[in-house]
Amino acid sequence: MEIHIKRLCIHAFHGVLPQEKTVGADFYVTLSATVNADGQAICQDRLEGTVSYADIAEVIHQEMKKPAQLLESVALRIGNRLMKDFPRIIRLTLQIDKENPPIGELAEGIGVSITLPQ
Repeated sequence: MEIHIKRLCIHAFHGVLPQEKTVGADFYVTLSATVNADGQAICQDRLEGTVSYADIAEVIHQEMKKPAQLLESVALRIGNRLMKDFPRIIRLTLQIDKENPPIGELAEGIGVSITLPQ
């Protein structure tokens, strides 16, 4: 089973430049997680047989609120925590996009992605 979260918008303070650390930016997190779901629990409509996407979103929100210079570090931190907190997740791909990056050129966004386990 796959759980997807598409473009969860979180205002955070990641980046190297001083402005990024004080003003912040909007970031969009997209996740695809392969879950070892309990078929019996799913058939009986019981949440404990899978992983709550609301709980996943809360972890993403908590980790995004911790400032970092590198989006790569943030993605790895989120991915590792999700794998640890939710043992039913057996694989995940996480993408973080930063809207309107300060790169001196017009760009819709920049981003990083990570897949765990690697």
